[in-house]
Amino acid sequence: MGYTGSMYRKAQRILEQRRDNAFNEAQQRSEKIRQVVPEIESIQKQLSGVGLEISQLFFYKGNTEEKVAELRSKSRELVSKRSKILKENGYSEDAMQPHYVCPVCEDRGFVNGRLCSCHIQLLKDLMKNEIRKFAPLDDCTFDNFKLEYYSETPLENSIVPRERAKKIFESARLYAQNFSLESKNLLFSGATGLGKTHLSLAIANVVINKGYDVCYGTSQNICDDLQSEQFGRTENIHYTKQQVLDSDLLILDDLGCEVNNQYSTAILYNIINSRILSKKPTIISTNCQFSELLEKYDQRITSRITGEYTNMIIFGNDIRNL
Repeated sequence: MGYTGSMYRKAQRILEQRRDNAFNEAQQRSEKIRQVVPEIESIQKQLSGVGLEISQLFFYKGNTEEKVAELRSKSRELVSKRSKILKENGYSEDAMQPHYVCPVCEDRGFVNGRLCSCHIQLLKDLMKNEIRKFAPLDDCTFDNFKLEYYSETPLENSIVPRERAKKIFESARLYAQNFSLESKNLLFSGATGLGKTHLSLAIANVVINKGYDVCYGTSQNICDDLQSEQFGRTENIHYTKQQVLDSDLLILDDLGCEVNNQYSTAILYNIINSRILSKKPTIISTNCQFSELLEKYDQRITSRITGEYTNMIIFGNDIRNL
């Protein structure tokens, strides 16, 4: 379970910027306070002198612990005095200190060598932002999935659309709640506008919040980017082969809508087959009936979908027109 290197680098840049901002803002506040409260300027100079003495002692041989302890005690007294003066002049005691977004790790992102909770949340937020570029992630949750949009009138095959949608909805919610790297592969199929993408994104929301790496993209966009990457055109691509193959959960939306050529077929086969071999869960959604998939793709792809994916067929009319 983990995030891509680029995602970690983005998070680290944000953390560094937060820390820089905290220092710069503290510097600006300090300069203003020194102008208004002259006593503070004197204390700051004394603190700087104490700090310099302590640092110089580390270069001396011999026992300096007693002297360092004495200087640190003096530093604490000066800080206490400064806090008292700040309070008397209407400032908070920590007005001259950096105010970090996360006081636990001081915007370093780590506590005792482990990811701080703020760092983990930042990674989750960045991942959601990546998906938001291409899909309405925030609008697609289990809470706002409307079962009443599905008809209660049985179809010719005796299937009641609302009953079927409810079963698939409950299965999808349980899948998300219990998601692990051993979770099965899902295939959401059915006509246009029946909530396949909504359920896929609802799963993504939950899985990301559990701390897993999720890659979402349409079949068209992923195929285009991986083809560009293969030919060295990497400047404006969003998806990479490593990201698509290594993510904890891949959501491949709108299978069948990509340009039908040998490159797309080869790319899709490699994605589906590689993730099966590496036992990484994948969710595919498609507007195609299975007979259409058989006509569109060769047996290498369709046999792996039939053998390795749980097919959830949604019935009904386009709920987006309701």
